[in-house]
Amino acid sequence: MDQVIIAPLKPNMQVPEIRAPRIQEDQKGGTAFGEILKDAISTVDQLQKDSDQEIQKLMSGESRDLHTTVIAMQKADLSFQMMMQVRNKIVQAYQEIIRMPV
Repeated sequence: MDQVIIAPLKPNMQVPEIRAPRIQEDQKGGTAFGEILKDAISTVDQLQKDSDQEIQKLMSGESRDLHTTVIAMQKADLSFQMMMQVRNKIVQAYQEIIRMPV
């Protein structure tokens, strides 16, 4: 290949500035941990309900789209598995805190 046609590559030296997250003393505007968990559980519940609706539509003949049903089932399954892993990590962290000497 002709070397004139190929433009030389210039490295992009712009590196985004990385900072530590700021710790706010006043967290009135923040979302509580329990509220985040509640929202996550309700999202998983909604995905389970959507999956059930897709299955019912497929079984009743209202829908013939097997792909949508399988995708809805997999979304519900993966979200449930993820929720269970998060729950396990929370329980594990709680148990470690309880075992700490005072």
